[in-house]
Amino acid sequence: MRLRIFLEPQQGATYEDQLAVAKATEELGFDALFRSDHYLHMGDGVSGLPGPTDAWITLAGLARETSRIRLGTLMTAATFRYPGPLAIAVAQVDRMSGGRVEFGFGAGWFEEEHAVYGIPFPTTARERFDRYEEQLDIITGLWSTPVGGTFRYEGKYYRLAEGPALPEPEQGPRPPVLIGGTGPRRTPRLAATFADEYNVPFSSAADTGAAFDRTREAAASVGRTDPIVYSAAQVLCVGRDEAEIARRAARIGREVDELRLNGLAGTPAEVVDKIGRFAELGAERMYLQLLDMADLEQLALVASEVVPQLD
Repeated sequence: MRLRIFLEPQQGATYEDQLAVAKATEELGFDALFRSDHYLHMGDGVSGLPGPTDAWITLAGLARETSRIRLGTLMTAATFRYPGPLAIAVAQVDRMSGGRVEFGFGAGWFEEEHAVYGIPFPTTARERFDRYEEQLDIITGLWSTPVGGTFRYEGKYYRLAEGPALPEPEQGPRPPVLIGGTGPRRTPRLAATFADEYNVPFSSAADTGAAFDRTREAAASVGRTDPIVYSAAQVLCVGRDEAEIARRAARIGREVDELRLNGLAGTPAEVVDKIGRFAELGAERMYLQLLDMADLEQLALVASEVVPQLD
């Protein structure tokens, strides 16, 4: 089981805040740092100050200021960018990092952030997923085109004239693609077709297992033989005793009992036990959502008292 740190900077974080977490993530031996790709804060009582930071610009900076950890998004929204420029940006960050980028990619869902920043938002889920699937075709197609070759695409929503598929990513044949969510039909099929990793966010162990099974069934139905990595994301709230757990829960505006039910919360022993339940379902990676980015001591606690107990 590999542990990865996951941030939500739209809730209020500077680049420097994220850099501090990235350096701690690397120094403490965690596998990766991922961040959300959102432009607007969520939830009551959250200001979002000092304002959003762009995911791929941030990751480009972190790529040059770290040396080991993997870097990626959970999840970049297909609605935010055209597929050609997005393929270029991710490939460039992959080269800047020496081949440490992983591309988490979703259909997009948060309509309000599109409205406040003037981003067109398809009003039906069908259109969003149709566009998303075309973008997956284009981005993976561009990355898979050999140097000297050209790429052309004719879809319902996107058309690319024949042209050079450059720059090439550092990783070959492409950076790993992550697809996530719990949709019952299209998500499993798209994961089976395109994904190197399938992620289930913020769900119970039972619901996560059911989602894993749907994707396994979809992979079998399309005749896929390449393995898929299965992973889960959970909010983190761990403490040495009840007082420390309660203090950390209060700082992120959550109740301890609710976090114990819906996240990785409790003592290190409790967190190890719950991670074990996800491992039994086939999860190979856990994304620990660190909502209080100033709490680097919590990461040190996980590194010293949780990680040594994991296989």
